[in-house]
Amino acid sequence: MQLPGGDNAIVEIAKLREYCLDPQHPRGRHKARVFAAALGLAQADAESLREALLGAAREADALVGESDEYGDRFTVDFGTRRRRG
Repeated sequence: MQLPGGDNAIVEIAKLREYCLDPQHPRGRHKARVFAAALGLAQADAESLREALLGAAREADALVGESDEYGDRFTVDFGTRRRRG
């Protein structure tokens, strides 16, 4: 099944660069450490990560998850290559 609305997905570059990939962010630094160790991704890679996420939202299969007060949840698994290291 395709992700509903996947063609209209939005991935904010600032959230990736300043949170998920920021090793100094109080809450995001743990995610940044995993991205760096597993995939070799750093803040400079935010745009390529954004493009990979948007591509997966448009093209990859989605699995239906739980629903809650915020709406329906889906899981999209996709492959990517290690950047460096």
